Amino acid sequence: MKIEILDNADAVALAAAATIAADARQAVAVRGRYIMAVSGGHTPWVMLKELANQDVPWNNVHVFQVDERIAPDGDNDRNLTHLHASLLEKAPLPPQNLHAMPVGMPDLSAAAKLYAKTLETVAGTPPVLDLAHLGLGPDGHTASLVPGDPVLNVIDADVGLTGVYMGRRRMTLTYPMLNRSRRILWLVTGADKATMFPRLCNADTAIPAGRISQEQALLLADRAAAGQG
Repeated sequence: MKIEILDNADAVALAAAATIAADARQAVAVRGRYIMAVSGGHTPWVMLKELANQDVPWNNVHVFQVDERIAPDGDNDRNLTHLHASLLEKAPLPPQNLHAMPVGMPDLSAAAKLYAKTLETVAGTPPVLDLAHLGLGPDGHTASLVPGDPVLNVIDADVGLTGVYMGRRRMTLTYPMLNRSRRILWLVTGADKATMFPRLCNADTAIPAGRISQEQALLLADRAAAGQG
């Protein structure tokens, strides 16, 4: 895994946006499309706002969600709400190229299977993302792969469901789906990540984040997360 330590969270967000834009241009030139999945969080929303200002071949970009809380449409807990505000209202991404997790369906198991089918339709069988953007929680979780949840053991599906975590059930991409990605882009910011940062860097499989493949990974962190400030 390549690791870059930057001064602050804004610098991490800007570097991430530039990385995604360059990846997108290259992927579209080679394969005709760019398929990425994004997580939630303050720094990612800054990243996505900056991405809207970058040279990106938007007509050939597809955006999936890494995870989503089971909450009503428009709820502030929904990653989709912030995704709309940070990217979709600013970038000319075709509306049909945003693939939101269908967490409003009454049958969540059917919803997870439907999202897996959508991934296959866009990204092949088995589906492969060009980029999966991930964050690191203070407890070592990433996506909605949270400590102690049975979703950590799902190896026969690309989309899974969690139990209640911090007040909400969640839908998430699973390890098999994430680990097939051509690139993993980690954004890790804030002093509350300093304990887990070295464990991620050392691929400590005792934390959920440590089970993500590092061969194709780029980790962008600020000095606070890296314990340097």
